[in-house]
Amino acid sequence: MNVALLFPGQGSQAAGMADPWTAHDAGRAVLDQASEAIGRDLVEGCRDEALLATTEFAQPALLACDVAAFRVLEAAGVRFGAAAGHSLGEFAALVAAGALDLRDALEVVGVRGRAMQKASEERPGAMSALIGLGTEEVAEICAEEARGEVLVVANENAPTQVVVSGTPAAVGRAELAAKARGARAIRLAVAGAFHSALMQPAVEPIRSALAAVEIRTARIPVVANVTGEPVEDASEIRKLLERHVISPVRWERSMRWFADSGFEVLVEAGPGQVLSRLAARQLTGVRALAVGTPTQAAEVARLEAERGPGKERA
Repeated sequence: MNVALLFPGQGSQAAGMADPWTAHDAGRAVLDQASEAIGRDLVEGCRDEALLATTEFAQPALLACDVAAFRVLEAAGVRFGAAAGHSLGEFAALVAAGALDLRDALEVVGVRGRAMQKASEERPGAMSALIGLGTEEVAEICAEEARGEVLVVANENAPTQVVVSGTPAAVGRAELAAKARGARAIRLAVAGAFHSALMQPAVEPIRSALAAVEIRTARIPVVANVTGEPVEDASEIRKLLERHVISPVRWERSMRWFADSGFEVLVEAGPGQVLSRLAARQLTGVRALAVGTPTQAAEVARLEAERGPGKERA
């Protein structure tokens, strides 16, 4: 069967999210490597809700848990033909595709998390999910309610779930305008206005961090957030990552690519079920599964064995 990987990003973190992977050798190895790289016990840190609420810790912690889930799936014999990650999760997708080493990814993500935290403190912002409106309608709201402030579409998550990002006041106006059109608004628990111009101060530190690590040609296509299209070329991957924090996440377009390319199963590797639930609602004829424990990884391996091989490339 044709299987693709999805990796969740910031917002999916939960206290204790690393604990399940300590029971499996492949998962434990990733967590140990990540703990050494960041200079603290990652498993213990993931039990601290206050620490998980900070961008600086949450990002490397999520990356480690995402990659731990992938390594356990890999050890179980599951093979994948493509990958994508939502926002931060794109780094896990690149590790899974062999384009980045885990240690290098952790280094870049550590810089990314600190730079985004600092940018959020210097240029305060907010994000809100508007439920019940499409991207074009939300873009109209942003144009009408910005009033000289930053307000943009940040995440195109699904046909009727779009996230806006901008100054707190502008996001508040967008929420009211969305509600006036019959939509719901859910303020996100994030530190700032990610994927907007308010993150511009983080761009140069991230670019410098990327310049210091090796990026290789991906073994399988990674569907990039910035374009919603697959990428394998190392130089193109680098360019897209440099724009990542100030560009929208084109997730709906990414999911359509998987469906159009014949993928039968999408496996969300890491904490939570946000991406698998989005995929299940958006795509027909595609099975979406969440893997947050070694037991769930074994279930995916059993499913693949029962249904037989497809055209996986890795």
